Amino acid sequence: MDDRCDYDDLGKRIAALTEGETDEVALMATLACEIHHSDERFDWTGFYRVTEPGLLKIGPYQGGHGCLVIPFERGVCGAAARTGEVQLVEDVDAFAGHIACASSTRSEIVLPVTDGAGRLIAVLDIDSDRPSAFDAADAEALSAILGSVFGGRALT
Repeated sequence: MDDRCDYDDLGKRIAALTEGETDEVALMATLACEIHHSDERFDWTGFYRVTEPGLLKIGPYQGGHGCLVIPFERGVCGAAARTGEVQLVEDVDAFAGHIACASSTRSEIVLPVTDGAGRLIAVLDIDSDRPSAFDAADAEALSAILGSVFGGRALT
């Protein structure tokens, strides 16, 4: 059985649910829920919002508790925020500086989220309890969804 997300279907559902909505937190809450429940690989799905220069704070999420605060200098989420690039981590134990918010996490994908002006507003963090759970196809599809919802360019 293929348990991978049908990103075309997910994109259509998200577009219908978010049509006309402009509040970033409402959009993040809707995406966290829809993305999290779309794929069995996704163990924790959520946003870390840029709340001040160089600092991410927990936003809407699905799953167990996340870290409350992440500086741009730390972890996979910080690397995505700092570099503006998608972070695909096949083995979190091999990522120098990984922040272990949950001991069950084996792999992770983190995507920058930008607004229409290209300003970083958050990162989308998806953790999996499976090693090597994510690939370039996930990054591309999720980036496209984020770009369409938040008005930013899709970063890959």
